[in-house]
Amino acid sequence: MNVLVTGASGVVGRAILDEIGDRDAYSFTALDIEDHPDIEITRASVTDYDAIRPAFDGVDAVVHLAVYAPGFVDENWERIMAVNVGGTRNVLRAAREAEVDSVIFASTNHVVGMYEREFSPDIYDPNFELTVDHTDPVRPDSTYGVSKLCNEHDGRFFVETNEYPKRFYALRICSVREPEYDHPYGDAEKGVDDGRWKRDSKEYERQVARLKATWFSQRDLGGMIERMLDDESVTFDVFYGVSDNDGRWFDIDHARSVLDYDPEDDGAEWDGPPTP
Repeated sequence: MNVLVTGASGVVGRAILDEIGDRDAYSFTALDIEDHPDIEITRASVTDYDAIRPAFDGVDAVVHLAVYAPGFVDENWERIMAVNVGGTRNVLRAAREAEVDSVIFASTNHVVGMYEREFSPDIYDPNFELTVDHTDPVRPDSTYGVSKLCNEHDGRFFVETNEYPKRFYALRICSVREPEYDHPYGDAEKGVDDGRWKRDSKEYERQVARLKATWFSQRDLGGMIERMLDDESVTFDVFYGVSDNDGRWFDIDHARSVLDYDPEDDGAEWDGPPTP
């Protein structure tokens, strides 16, 4: 299977390629505005349809990760529209013209982020009674979240009104971290390393509580993408990208049922950061 990864040089893209890039079943290429050391890459922005279109020829599946994610302070609506909304439309157009079967789209938990805003920090408690699944009302917490929701709807529109792509998977990714911080203490430890707080602080404890709930380990991310690449049952569907954390409020039973998703990691199993 020939797989094109857009935005391959980012944290999620590098994690996917590290986890499943050497599988005999797949041949990966990449499209990005930055180079990638380990993979053939087309240097282009998803905002430029003519530049990206040739990269889709001969491709069976696209993992679309390219994104503008400015955070909550500097939400540049014009840039978000150009890259996230317009860029994803270009990816879908190219997939249609090149007759690509599947598009796996990197959506975000921020399309339902207001649940966390409303209930935090209580929501980080494993005993808090809330589970958000693919049928619950969307509640974006940012312009970025709104753009990703627009992309999900555009993906559905394309697969239901065109012969190609045949399948669209909206993966609402939770917390994927760099290899050094790929554990439930990762955000807390990074804050210590950056000098933002100390290990015995309340903020350290808060960061641990949150990531124990939202952690999506690189190993489980790779497993989820592999299940989607191998699937032929979905036309359009939404899944939450999170490990089997005891404290998660995002549903994974749907992914288990449809994709046979079998996560290996649980943030609750950690009682401290890894030792050097």
